Amino acid sequence: MIRENQQLLNQLNVLSDGLIIFTSLPLAFWLYFYVLPWGVISVPFSDYVVLGGCLTAVHLFTYAAFGLYHSFRRIPLTDELSRLLPASLLDMVLLLSYLFVQHEVHFSRGTLAIFFLLSTGGLSCKRILLRKLLRYFRQQGYNQKHVVVLGCGHMAQIYYAAIVRERELGYAVIGYVSSEEAEGGWISYLGDFSDLESILERTKPDEVVSAIDIADYPRTPQIIAACEKTGTKLSIIPFYAEYMPTAPQFDDVGGIPLMNIRRIPLDNLFNAFCKRAMDIVGSLVLLILTLPIMLVCAVGVRLSSPGPIIFRQERVGRNKKTFYMYKFRSMRLNTKQNTAWSTNTDSRKTPFGSFLRKFSLDEFPQFFNVLKGDMSLVGPRPEIPYFVEQFKEDVPLYMVKHQVRPGITGWAQVHDLRGDTSIKDRIDHDIYYIEHWSLLLDIKILFMTVFKGKFMNQEKLR
Repeated sequence: MIRENQQLLNQLNVLSDGLIIFTSLPLAFWLYFYVLPWGVISVPFSDYVVLGGCLTAVHLFTYAAFGLYHSFRRIPLTDELSRLLPASLLDMVLLLSYLFVQHEVHFSRGTLAIFFLLSTGGLSCKRILLRKLLRYFRQQGYNQKHVVVLGCGHMAQIYYAAIVRERELGYAVIGYVSSEEAEGGWISYLGDFSDLESILERTKPDEVVSAIDIADYPRTPQIIAACEKTGTKLSIIPFYAEYMPTAPQFDDVGGIPLMNIRRIPLDNLFNAFCKRAMDIVGSLVLLILTLPIMLVCAVGVRLSSPGPIIFRQERVGRNKKTFYMYKFRSMRLNTKQNTAWSTNTDSRKTPFGSFLRKFSLDEFPQFFNVLKGDMSLVGPRPEIPYFVEQFKEDVPLYMVKHQVRPGITGWAQVHDLRGDTSIKDRIDHDIYYIEHWSLLLDIKILFMTVFKGKFMNQEKLR
């Protein structure tokens, strides 16, 4: 049943997208020339209708090529929208390029701009609403995907707990197949692996999820054969899944798939070049814009207490190399600057230093760190060597963060993980950022930093 529902949902998704796109251009025409009379109509309305039909076909083809009509049950809304925007931009660039070549065609650029906003905004809102509706119906028990779980060990129970916790995903477990029945009445026991084929014929699940332990690993060929014979989709959770990235990358070595345990998009030279270019341009612009503020801060620090204006502190950066991070000095000179946490009520802070920290003005000199290449605008926050030595022994995967440049702000910081918060939660967010890096994610973090009022408001280590 789920397959028929998914096909119907995909068809409705395509039809509704087409309707939104087709109606957006006439609506943009009406808004531009009648509600906002900014121009003279040089192309008749009928031509805009024809263009709208052509754009609808092109957009639907592009969206399909970008994978927007696959099942998004397991994919976050942000990932879906991050595909929609580039696809829409690509079609708009192609359209404007075509009109530039065809000099005799004079469609209103303003109308096309409004069309882009209306269509992209409408498609985004439709997807948000659709997600909410599907989440509601799945929580009520509709549009469920029925699953048979193979195994009853650690990973199988983690998987079951996850789909119970996130009911909006719409997964319903029929039962489990294992060489022996688990204690405690976990979920319905369906039988042994030797009966798998008959179990699948009887229960007719939408999917089989294999979460077998290492002891049952030799059964994998039998499991695959049973699923293929019954035409059942098979997904596998490796027994080492806890050590895998969420989006593993595979290479091919002589026809043998080779999984990289830690996929880092910034290992790609083009990605690294784009990020570094954004850092250089961004830091230069921000240095120019904040220069008057920094001059005032420098004078304030000099008058507030004896000592240097700029505080230099050793931090651990990319590839575990140390560098000196710059800040406006906000504390009196002391002997605990490399071993102690700073708190909101720290007696070492000067009154002017408290003001600097309240508005994160003490962090502005780090734009020079970005320009030098020690840091990035966005990335995991760097720690001092003293704490790195402690955390790498106590916090799993802590040292992974040092595979990229540290940042002034980061994914952890915009989720309020700064100061006296869980180091493990920070590392989890840092690793998510490292594995899912994109320029769009960097831009999103910068916007979240600014518009949440947390610009460079990181943990105050001194």
